[in-house]
Amino acid sequence: MKTCFCNSNEPYSRCCGPLIKGVAKAASAEKLMRSRYSAYVVGAVDYLISTTHASKRASLSRKEIEQWAKGSQWLGLEIIHADTFTVEFKATYRDRSGKKQVHHEKSTFVFEDESWYYLTGV
Repeated sequence: MKTCFCNSNEPYSRCCGPLIKGVAKAASAEKLMRSRYSAYVVGAVDYLISTTHASKRASLSRKEIEQWAKGSQWLGLEIIHADTFTVEFKATYRDRSGKKQVHHEKSTFVFEDESWYYLTGV
């Protein structure tokens, strides 16, 4: 079985796959963050948009999300710290020119209507 892209050591089919396919919901902010990383890997743009809080969706560019997701070679995810509403992580990838990059972010999430949503990141 294929190990999940989020570095959980679980099979993708039991980890992030069900979330991205919409057959399960993330049980925590960290699980949502991991699934969003996996969504970038597999180019699941609709999932990335739908798991962003409704108050932030208008500022999203589907085209930009798709270009970053599909134009990058995703190399790995490292969770630095996670608590109930925040997750600090490093996502390593190669950009279109082949240069290795690290996206280091502290993300904030909200739990609303029985679901977790990405709110902001710095």
